Amino acid sequence: MMHQPSSEAWMSMNRYVEDMAVTTLLAPRLAYFVAVARHEHVTRAAHELGVPQSTLSRAMVRLEQDLGVTLFARKGRTVALTTAGRTFLASAEQALTEIDRAAESVQQDADPAAGKVAFGFLHTLGSETVPGLIRAFRADHPRIRFSLVQNYGEAMLEKLRAGELDLCLTSPLPDAPDLVARRLDEQRLRLVVPDDHRLATRKRIRLAEAAEETFVTLEPGYGMRRITDALCAEAGFTPKIAFEGEEAETLRGLVAAGLGVALLPPPAVARPGVVELTVTAPRAVREIGLAWLDGHPDTPPVAEFKRFLLSRRGHLIPELEPPVAQEGRRPEN
Repeated sequence: MMHQPSSEAWMSMNRYVEDMAVTTLLAPRLAYFVAVARHEHVTRAAHELGVPQSTLSRAMVRLEQDLGVTLFARKGRTVALTTAGRTFLASAEQALTEIDRAAESVQQDADPAAGKVAFGFLHTLGSETVPGLIRAFRADHPRIRFSLVQNYGEAMLEKLRAGELDLCLTSPLPDAPDLVARRLDEQRLRLVVPDDHRLATRKRIRLAEAAEETFVTLEPGYGMRRITDALCAEAGFTPKIAFEGEEAETLRGLVAAGLGVALLPPPAVARPGVVELTVTAPRAVREIGLAWLDGHPDTPPVAEFKRFLLSRRGHLIPELEPPVAQEGRRPEN
């Protein structure tokens, strides 16, 4: 059965179409109207605008006809605004001012030397990786501005599609026909355990050895959650999940409290109360890549930052040594 739109929906759509039609007719004539209103003289306004006087006169007549309102009281070549004309002038000037501001804004954002880049990245890249990248980039481009968004992968991809982001660093790399993704680096993942855990004296571990452990993970929809589930499946088990969160350092806190173990990328600063073990099998890494909307033209600053990021392929993320158990415990191989 085909769904029939309600009468209210049809009325709303018809009104929208009518409003757009009126806007299309009025918009090109607003600047003409404002010039005539300010000069109160068609000839002088035409000279300022660089259009024939006859063209300007016809445009004002059509504007009044489209509105169904008399905007000018005419006396020879001079004109005076009617009450309706004065009301319309205030709104027309405001509309033109907003158009000027919008044009100036997009021109500033596209400026090669001082434009803006809307850049998204994963929470786990926010403390060290992204600040380091922007610092290195701004050494040669000190005036380029950034609008920064931290989020999980799927949310950033939706922002790309909505035009709210120009570029994003994400993991895993998206496989979608409307997006372009380029692998930049990979990051080793660690099995994070409490420092009093039975495995805390170890330095390396096969993931299968944690099959009976309780895990804390990121929520479904996060890239790290998909990677965790896939690695555990490759190791031959489905993880028993006790807690799900939205941020890696919160999970480390849960691990430190003895509430489970977690597969996580290394922290920028060692977290007390946990030990991070190298996973030897399966190969536990996550790919970090750059994504953007396919076919979407780049402004000069976005193109420059994209080239910079692609030039960091293989050197995006510094490799950190995992902290081992403290207080004199001897790591076991």
